[in-house]
Amino acid sequence: MNYSIIAYLIGWLLKLEAGLMLLPCLTALIYREKNGLAFVITIVICLAVGIPLTLKKPQKKAFYMREGYVTVALSWIVLSMAGALPFVISRSIPHYLDALFETVSGFTTTGASILNDVEALSHCMLLWRSFTHWIGGMGILVFMLALLPLTGGYHMNLMKAESPGPSVSRLLPKVQSTAKILYMIYLGMTILEAVLLLIGRMPVFDAICITLGTAGTGGFGVLNDSCASYTHYQQAIITIFMILFGVNFNIYFLILTRKFIQAFKVEELRYYLGVIALAIGAITINITGLVGGGLKAFRLAAFQVGSIITTTGYSTADFNQWPVFSKTILVTLMFIGACAGSTGGGIKISRLVIMAKTVGKEMQLFLHPNAVKKIKMDDKPIPHEVVRITNIYMVCYIFLFVVSILLISIDGFSMTTNFTAVAATFNNIGPGLEQVGPSANFALYSYPAKVVLTFDMLAGRLELFPLLILFFRRTWRKF
Repeated sequence: MNYSIIAYLIGWLLKLEAGLMLLPCLTALIYREKNGLAFVITIVICLAVGIPLTLKKPQKKAFYMREGYVTVALSWIVLSMAGALPFVISRSIPHYLDALFETVSGFTTTGASILNDVEALSHCMLLWRSFTHWIGGMGILVFMLALLPLTGGYHMNLMKAESPGPSVSRLLPKVQSTAKILYMIYLGMTILEAVLLLIGRMPVFDAICITLGTAGTGGFGVLNDSCASYTHYQQAIITIFMILFGVNFNIYFLILTRKFIQAFKVEELRYYLGVIALAIGAITINITGLVGGGLKAFRLAAFQVGSIITTTGYSTADFNQWPVFSKTILVTLMFIGACAGSTGGGIKISRLVIMAKTVGKEMQLFLHPNAVKKIKMDDKPIPHEVVRITNIYMVCYIFLFVVSILLISIDGFSMTTNFTAVAATFNNIGPGLEQVGPSANFALYSYPAKVVLTFDMLAGRLELFPLLILFFRRTWRKF
C-alpha cells in the first residue's frame, strides 16, 4: 500500500474543499449572515490539515486499483467529516452525527434530511447543502483530476473507483482531458437549467440551489414543500433536467462530436427512456381520479418518476398518499436507478440489462448445452470480467441491504418505513414511504440507525467496493 500518495491526494482534497467553501462565504457576505464565520473556521481547519500533507510530493507514484479504492473511500469520508463542521459550528445542526448525516446525504446526492424546518436555515447554509450535491454529483476526485496538476499513472484507477457504473472508459486518450470534458458538459447543463429557471421568474437564490440539486440528482431544496410551490413551467424544467442528468454523459460527448447515430443506438439509453415512459403512463392512469384530471396526473407522475428513477428526490406531491400500485412502481424505480456514467444512483440500467441477458444466456444453455452464445450490448461482446463484477456487486448489494434493514429495525418502526428508508439511502434517493415519506424526514431514527443509513449512503454512491475494501485486513498491507 502506497500510503504517501494516498495522504498526498487527501491533502489536496482538503485544500480543494476549503476553496469550494468560499462560495457559501460569499453568500453570507451578500446576505450579511453571521453563519459565514463557520465556513471561515472550517476553511482554516481544512488548510491546517491539508497543506502539510501536500508539502512533499511522494517519491513512489505507483498507484494501483487497491490504492484507488482506498483513496476514494477515505476521501469521501474526510470530505464529509469536514463538510459537516459548518453546520455544527454555526449550531444550525448542533449534533455532529446529525450534521454528518446531512452532509453525507448532500455529497452522495441522496437528499435524505433530518431537518424539520429547512426554511429556518440561513442562505449560506442552504447554498452549502445544495452545493454539496453538485460537488458529489460528478465526483470530487474527478474534479481534482480536471483541475489540479497531478501527474503519474494513477488517474484512471481513481476515476474507475469513483465513477458510477459497471465500467468506465476514456473519452479522450488522456484521463485528465476526459475529466475536463465531463465537467464542461456538467457545468454547461447546469448553467442552461439555471438560465431557463430564471426565465421562468424563479427567484435567483432558489434557481441556483434547485439547479445544483438537479444537476447532482440530489434533492435538497430551499422550501419545506420541496418543489410543490413552484410554477408548472418551473416544475417542467426541473423534470426535463432531472431526466437529462440521469443519462450517461458519454452520450452527450458523442452528440457534441456529432456522432448522433452512435449516441442514439446506445441500448442503455433506450431502456432508460422506455422505463420512464411506461412508469409515467401507468401512474398517470392510476392517479387520474385521485388528483382530479389527466393533465395534472401526467404532470405529477412525470415529475415524480423523473425524480425517483434519477434518484434526485424532489417532490411536488406527497406520493405516500397515492394508490399502492403507483407507490410500488416508484419503489421499483428506486432500485432501477439511472444510467451508468450519470450523476444518478440506484443499481443502474446497464447492470440490470447485463443481468437480464445473462439469465437469457443461461436459459438457452439449459435447452442447448452445446450452444455458444456471447452476451452483447450495443452489438459489442460484454467482457466476462464485467459480468463477473456485476454478479458480485448484486450479491454484496443484497447482503448489505438485508443487514441494514435488520440493524435499523431495532428502532421499532414499520417494515415499510425501514425497507424504504434503506432503499432511499442505499440507492441515494432521499424520500421513502410512511414515516420517511416526502412530507417527513429521517430525524425519527436513533443515532446508531443514522450511522447505518449514513454508511448506506456512502456505500451506494461509491458502488460498494471502495467502502467495503476498507474492512479487509489485507488491504492495509504495505506490499
